[in-house]
Amino acid sequence: MNHQIRLVALLVFSCCLGWLAPLPALAQAPSSRTASAASYLARGNEWLAKGELDRAIADYDLAIAFDARIAVVYYNRGVARHRKGDLTGALRDYDRATELNPRHTDAYLNRGAVRHELGEFAAAINDFSRAIELNPRDPGAWNNRGMARGDQGDLVAAIADFDQAIKLDARNVVAWGNRCGARYRQGALDAALADCNRALKLDARHAQAWNNRGLLRQEKGDLDGALTDLDRAIALAPQQAGFFSNRGRVWLLKGDVERALSDVNHALALDPRLAEAWGYRGAVWFAKRDFTRAIADFDEALKLDPRLADVYGSRGVALLMQGKVKEAEADFARCRALGGTLGPETAALLQEMKQRATQKPQRK
Repeated sequence: MNHQIRLVALLVFSCCLGWLAPLPALAQAPSSRTASAASYLARGNEWLAKGELDRAIADYDLAIAFDARIAVVYYNRGVARHRKGDLTGALRDYDRATELNPRHTDAYLNRGAVRHELGEFAAAINDFSRAIELNPRDPGAWNNRGMARGDQGDLVAAIADFDQAIKLDARNVVAWGNRCGARYRQGALDAALADCNRALKLDARHAQAWNNRGLLRQEKGDLDGALTDLDRAIALAPQQAGFFSNRGRVWLLKGDVERALSDVNHALALDPRLAEAWGYRGAVWFAKRDFTRAIADFDEALKLDPRLADVYGSRGVALLMQGKVKEAEADFARCRALGGTLGPETAALLQEMKQRATQKPQRK
């Protein structure tokens, strides 16, 4: 018996439970320890199917105590730990499962998902590549490798993987949505929009696709359309902090700073480690001309993600408004080093503030 459940977020997480083959006839019966392990494995699987994660893990522990050589027990315990958010424990179990069974495709797939969550993109790509080698017709493995490659910054390779996932399964809404996101990051807005529309045609309840299309509409200047799509994304997934953060940004662009502040505050309540939300809230404080609060939020954003070029630029402008020219210039330099650009207004303001700083006060 083989139950396959796939939990889809950004990655496809395989929750395919392992089962032992039917026990042989009594004349060829296995040891009593192996039979006990099989019994605890079966009961653990039943608990896991009911969402009773702690009970499932306890039974898998007992199965391992009776027979520590069964790969599927480690794999299933890894699934339970993964669901609980115990990434370190899940990683250990997937490691052991692949040691005992080097051809356990789902163990590589799930270990790659854990490594991706931990930010270990190169290691995740290796695991997804191994899963593809073992089963090249699994669109989930191609999708996952595309996600890891995209997060590593290789958008061309990511899109190629999403292409293959779609080729294998043209109704794979996750791959369509992810390719939309990758094309958006490439700046190919029309192609990205077509992918998002396709994802939503396949599944009108795909919250991530509504979010992505909202971002695309914002980039194309359709702020009302962006709000409509982000409202839908939030209605479908109200625990997604990023959706509130993105809607807050749109409200800010529309000039409604109070609604923007409400959304980014809600995003930070859901996920205090969401760097972009700190950056957007800094922009709200800037719009309210509270430069001290703006700088504090920009600081927090950069502490969480020091790669945010735009936040360095924004903090630089806030520092300029406080007359801190040298600190501002340092932020502008970091912004450029990360590939960001400064608008002509910022350059003019910097020049003006530098001139003020060098002017000597006139004697009466």
